[in-house]
Amino acid sequence: MISGVADLHVHGAPSLVERHGFDHEVLGAHGSVGVDFAVLKAHEGSTVERAVLAGQRSAAAGVTVAGGIVLNSPVGGANPDAVEVAARLGGRVVWMPTVSAPAHIASAANPELSVHKGLAFRQVDVLDDAGALLPAWQDVLDVVAAHDLVLASGHLTCAQSLVLFRAATAAGVTRMLLNHPRMPFLQWDDAAAPEFAQLGVVLELGILPDILTTDGPPSTTLGDVYPHDMLAFGGDLGHAHYPTMEQALPGWLADLERCVGESDTELIMTTVGRRLVQR
Repeated sequence: MISGVADLHVHGAPSLVERHGFDHEVLGAHGSVGVDFAVLKAHEGSTVERAVLAGQRSAAAGVTVAGGIVLNSPVGGANPDAVEVAARLGGRVVWMPTVSAPAHIASAANPELSVHKGLAFRQVDVLDDAGALLPAWQDVLDVVAAHDLVLASGHLTCAQSLVLFRAATAAGVTRMLLNHPRMPFLQWDDAAAPEFAQLGVVLELGILPDILTTDGPPSTTLGDVYPHDMLAFGGDLGHAHYPTMEQALPGWLADLERCVGESDTELIMTTVGRRLVQR
C-alpha cells in the first residue's frame, strides 16, 4: 500500500445514488488506507460547500478535501455563473456533463452504467451538429481559465473531449483531466493519445470504472500508450453496492504496478493528481 495517495474522484452522501456513507465517513475510510488528498464529486451539482465541511470532519484522518461542480442539467448545463460561484467559494474542478451527457443517455442501458440506475437528468448538449463546441460553453471556459480551475471531461466521448480540450487550450485553460477513458461507452482511441498528451491532458485511472469494464482493457493499461507522469488516480468509489477503498485498492494497485512499475505507480497515485488540482 502507498501513503500520501491523491484521489481525484470520491463519491459520498447525500446523493440520489446509494453511497457507503456521508462524505466525511467515506473520506475517513479512505484516509485509513493512505489517502490524504481527495476531490469530492457529485453528479447532482456542487461539492464545494460540502468539501469544506467534510474536510473539517475528516481532518483527524489527515485528509485534505477539495470540491467542484458538475455541469449537468440540475445546475443549468453551460452555466458560467455557477462555475464562478464555485470558484469563488474555493472549488477546484469543473466537470462537463456526466449523467446529462448525450453519450451517457444513449448508453444508459449498458452494463458499465448500471451504477447510475434510477439517476436520469435532461440532456445537455456540448457540440453542435457540425461537431463544434456550442458557443454557450465558451463563457464557461473563460471562467475556468480566469480562476485556473481543472476542466474535466465528465462523460464526453474521446472525440468530443478532444474538441473540448482544443477549445479550452485556446481559451487559456491549462489544467485538464479526461475522466475514465477506458469505459467502453466513451470510445477511447489510442490514436488520440499523442494529441491529448500534447495538449497537456491528464488521464484518470479509476478502480470502479475498471470493475465495471468487463469487455475491454482496464485503465491501468493506459500506461502502455500514455506518459506515466500524465496519469492520475481517481478511484470513483463510494457506491454502496461496490467495494470500499480498503477492499478494492490492494488488488487494483498490484495490477497498476505490473503495468507501469513500482516507482511510476507511486508517481501516479501520489503526485500527478495533487499537482493537477492544487495551486
